[in-house]
Amino acid sequence: MDITQARNGDSGGKTKVIVTGATGMVGEGVVHECLMHPDIEQVLVINRKPCGIVHGKLREIIHADFFDLSPIESQLAGHDACYFCLGVSSVGMKEEEYYRMTYELTLHAAGMLCKLNPGMVFCYVSGSGTDSSEKGRSMWARVKGKTENELLQLPFKKAYMFRPGYIHPTKGLKHTHGYYYALSWLYPIVKLLVPQGVITLKELGIAMIHTVTKGYEKSILYSKDIKILAER
Repeated sequence: MDITQARNGDSGGKTKVIVTGATGMVGEGVVHECLMHPDIEQVLVINRKPCGIVHGKLREIIHADFFDLSPIESQLAGHDACYFCLGVSSVGMKEEEYYRMTYELTLHAAGMLCKLNPGMVFCYVSGSGTDSSEKGRSMWARVKGKTENELLQLPFKKAYMFRPGYIHPTKGLKHTHGYYYALSWLYPIVKLLVPQGVITLKELGIAMIHTVTKGYEKSILYSKDIKILAER
């Protein structure tokens, strides 16, 4: 059974967005920026379990099966953007299962959203090592590359593939991985030595918002591009 928790805000903003993966570090950070941003009117999160966020702009749908979105289809229309932050680690997974949970799941959701929202901007969180040729040695990079390639073929208003490197977490959020905290002391050093190789989670979230409100000339965004777009 699907449980829908609706909290209707009275924001004066104009953009309505969908965010997946809000119980993960990246998704939670993107939701956080959306809720604070004046241009965002409403944030719909779709999760398998509650994200634990209470806010006037937030609506939440708890839905277990992302391979069958038909029970919640009517609630997915009328949105300007989707920030797809849902993903799994390839560690310990066979290629067939990773393919299913990455390529098949993402394309299933994106296909339905595209049909329901032909004017939608779609942002997909990939990774800096993604292989667009789909022929490299790294399994995860090939699968991510195929996923990106297929998303870019869908008739969205615009699709953006985000390929960040290191993401510095936002202080105070609940779903930050422990090893990010362990490595956080290195962030100032890495930022100094490789400034274009690191971004903050805040920059990532704002850049996604700006794909709708400002746009960007490239479809594949690396850390350097994410920083530029966040500053627009």
